[in-house]
Amino acid sequence: MSRPGQSSRLLICCTALIVCQFVSQLSQAGVIRDKLMERRAQQSEMEEEEAATNGPRFKLPPGTRVLEDVAYGSDAKQKMDVYLPASAGDHSAVRLPVIFMVHGGAWAIGSKTHNKVVENKVARWLPKGFIFISINYRMLPQLLAREQAEDVARALAMAQSKAAEWGGDPDQFIIMGHSAGAHLISLLSTSPDMVAQFGVHPWLGSVSLDSAAYDIPAIMATKHYGFYDKAFGTDPAYWRRSSPLHALNTAGAPFLAVCSSKRPDHPCDQADYFVKRANAIGMRASVLPQARSHGDINQQLGLENSYTQAVEDFMASLSPAIRRHLE
Repeated sequence: MSRPGQSSRLLICCTALIVCQFVSQLSQAGVIRDKLMERRAQQSEMEEEEAATNGPRFKLPPGTRVLEDVAYGSDAKQKMDVYLPASAGDHSAVRLPVIFMVHGGAWAIGSKTHNKVVENKVARWLPKGFIFISINYRMLPQLLAREQAEDVARALAMAQSKAAEWGGDPDQFIIMGHSAGAHLISLLSTSPDMVAQFGVHPWLGSVSLDSAAYDIPAIMATKHYGFYDKAFGTDPAYWRRSSPLHALNTAGAPFLAVCSSKRPDHPCDQADYFVKRANAIGMRASVLPQARSHGDINQQLGLENSYTQAVEDFMASLSPAIRRHLE
């Protein structure tokens, strides 16, 4: 028969053991939850992935011509597809505006031919008299994020130099990117030295489709998804050089930051802060929150909806020529 003091000590020990087990289970549950959230984010970020194809896997508007795998460098990934509407190259004096698109995929995967990148945008804007360009670029592990932006700059410079041959207007370019591609075009939009290095001429405006990577040092200094480590490495100086927010020192072309209000990593918070900083230095920039998934922000652009109309309103504000094509 145990003494009262022994019973109390035994009860305390049992209680402590139960509490420790409970805390341990909560901790394990937290780790599992975090892993699941990271996996979902990676899947969402990487959903541009598809098997390599020899061309578009979707129906194109009547009269469309596609210049496939136009090279802008010597590497197999340095290629672009140029979608030309029926009105391009018809000997008209009117040069067509150009939309230049950069796919996403966590800086690691993705394709210029993915239907979410191209299909609805081509279906919407080619009949309105736009040329649409979709590019590939070197990715992880071949290049880290900043060097990927340099590939995008190379492609943009080449596209501008060839635009007149395709019936396009080199002075009427809109650049657009989704996910990791949105980070890359955002970095170009705030990096005049990089733009000058590769001979890129000024463009009309930038449309960033759901980037959560405007402030790279802030991301890397806190708990973050593992794919950021692969894309940006471990050097804080490199984080700053790869960060659109930290490159934002001079006003660039008008900027539209589309962001998902449904994502668990809250990309609209970063977009809001970036836009406020841009406005403070005299750059025209705005945020367009959307209650849509990360993938839907890419895929549903070009469908008949209020979201597409809002993006077109921004595009129309960039020049009278763009406005005429959208009317």
